Amino acid sequence: QVQLVESGGGLVQPGGSLRLGCAASRSIFSFDVMGWYRQAPGNERVFLASIANDSTTYYIDSVKGRFTISTDNAKDTRYLQMDSLKPEDTAVYYCYAQTHQPRLHYWGQGTQVSVSS
Repeated sequence: QVQLVESGGGLVQPGGSLRLGCAASRSIFSFDVMGWYRQAPGNERVFLASIANDSTTYYIDSVKGRFTISTDNAKDTRYLQMDSLKPEDTAVYYCYAQTHQPRLHYWGQGTQVSVSS
């Protein structure tokens, strides 16, 4: 059973920064893609950003230039650095990991990010 463990999150003022971490019960490089979704109250879970094993990254327009995915090889952890946070970024953030063969998708437990003054 693969487990993804998220870290980080919390309350921050508008314009502030937070970093989310995502580790796994096996090497993060055993997955083809990892990334994050988020779900605001009353809304569906939406895709935010991803990183492939060749380090190719993808971001949706609303977070491009503000959010950055990075990797700490020594800690075997992916990170989502979130800068210039806005109140509309408030949501539960979910890390995910995906394999292509077989096609499997795993979720982290979710972590709350709240942006408020």
